[in-house]
Amino acid sequence: MKHIPRKRFGQNFLTDQSVLHDIIRAIDPRPEDAMVEIGPGLGAMTSLLLQSLRQLHVVELDRDLVARLKRDYPADRLVVHEGDALQFDFASLPVSEGRKLRVVGNLPYNISSPLLFHLAEMAPQVHDQHFMLQKEVVERMVAEPGTKAFGRLSVMLQWRYHMELLFVVPPTAFDPPPQVDSAIVRMIPLPQPLPCDAAKLEQVVTKAFSQRRKVLRNCVAGMFTENDLIDAGVDPQARPEAVPMEQFVALANRA
Repeated sequence: MKHIPRKRFGQNFLTDQSVLHDIIRAIDPRPEDAMVEIGPGLGAMTSLLLQSLRQLHVVELDRDLVARLKRDYPADRLVVHEGDALQFDFASLPVSEGRKLRVVGNLPYNISSPLLFHLAEMAPQVHDQHFMLQKEVVERMVAEPGTKAFGRLSVMLQWRYHMELLFVVPPTAFDPPPQVDSAIVRMIPLPQPLPCDAAKLEQVVTKAFSQRRKVLRNCVAGMFTENDLIDAGVDPQARPEAVPMEQFVALANRA
């Protein structure tokens, strides 16, 4: 029976075989990998991953799709976790000693940012992440300081990951087609992020980018004095998008 994509779950199923194979080549799955796929949907990428993997874990919210996946794949090869990826404990997945988790998925665009932050909490246990996301979101993730796309998402993720936009995927590759372009991003956790308290960095960055048109001194007034900014090596007259991640970390360490 044909599955009707559900808007409330942000379902847009990737159907273009050429794009699917490009994604698999980028991921380069190996038999011994500990891998989890978020939002497997109808299993288009799942089936290709299983051609290389001994076992794959998937997290799926839609109970109809959960039933379909359990019916279509043997339980010892595909381990299906029914639930919301935003609530799922990825650290609970079994990983062999000396190995780290690999995370992949066509992420629902309506929860992409909170899901990225949820996964960031366990970055030290992750080998890499490959995601399909809205192109605009990926551009914000990888943006350089001094560009309009550089913001809170850029700083918080660049503190933890090296990220690369691999290629763009057009709406025609999906059923139903979304109204935006998509992109594949590769995220590799940094072995040693700059020492910083994540909550303090989040607080500083959120305040700084709450008024993008103002200079940083005005944005963070009440949190830092002009001298605090100067002592941290930050130009008080700079606009938030011109301040590199390293300087936000320096500020967070003074908060």
